[in-house]
Amino acid sequence: MATFFGEVLSAYSRAVEEEEDDEDLEENEEDEQIRRELEEKREVHLHWSPEVSESLRSGNKLQCSDFVLAVGHNAARFLSVYVLTSANWDTVGHASVWNERSRAVTGQTNEESACVFYRHKDNPSVVICQVTCYIAEDQLFQWTEKVFDCLQHRELNVTVLSDSSVADYKTADYLCNSSAPFLRSLHTGTFSGQPVCQALEQPNIITGLPAAVLNHCQVHRISTVVYQCYSDVIGPDSVTMETYKPALTKLGKSIQVDCSPSTDILRKFVKTTDIQSNLYI
Repeated sequence: MATFFGEVLSAYSRAVEEEEDDEDLEENEEDEQIRRELEEKREVHLHWSPEVSESLRSGNKLQCSDFVLAVGHNAARFLSVYVLTSANWDTVGHASVWNERSRAVTGQTNEESACVFYRHKDNPSVVICQVTCYIAEDQLFQWTEKVFDCLQHRELNVTVLSDSSVADYKTADYLCNSSAPFLRSLHTGTFSGQPVCQALEQPNIITGLPAAVLNHCQVHRISTVVYQCYSDVIGPDSVTMETYKPALTKLGKSIQVDCSPSTDILRKFVKTTDIQSNLYI
């Protein structure tokens, strides 16, 4: 639009501006809906057995004196080989997690789940959980809150077994390959026991689910110790698995560790990775 003096002024139509506002509002509503659907899809879901579900609905939490959490393939398969091979364990639940690296499968059975809960038949206060799936950062708090909300906290002792690469271990001294695998520990202020290995040195840290659990237990004053195993082998390895043995033998009668598992059982849990790791053969 030009004035009498030849100046050019910008002009706008109210109708056009209102139309643009409507388009922006529609886009914002659509983005918000997508965000809500994504949040719902990424929610952590716990699926318990009918007996446990009925107990939780009645307001009764799981009576648990020892909770053992294994995070990673070596930690989880250590429990499969050295502990869960006996017939003294019942599968009582599993968690389903969906994210960019871990897809929950519809119709999945408890055994196929990448996060399974077991309870001792003769001593129901002992609960084990194996986690081999990836849990994203925004799901760590969810998982921890939901699981520990199902457990009674009085006199609860938590032991976490966690896998880590020796490449992530920081030290001022030269680390010989022959020294791996090895354990390091971190514990909450309420942990009164004696760890089976030396403490994790600074500036090393723990991350992921073990860190989320340790932080939660520190806030809620739950006795907890994390044993992190640093290994130079990717995937399940019999030597790395065996490194965890002192951590559970410390629990005494709560969990019976099979110190000499059969070769067939050991081969069953290591065979899959051996086939997939033959890049240089």
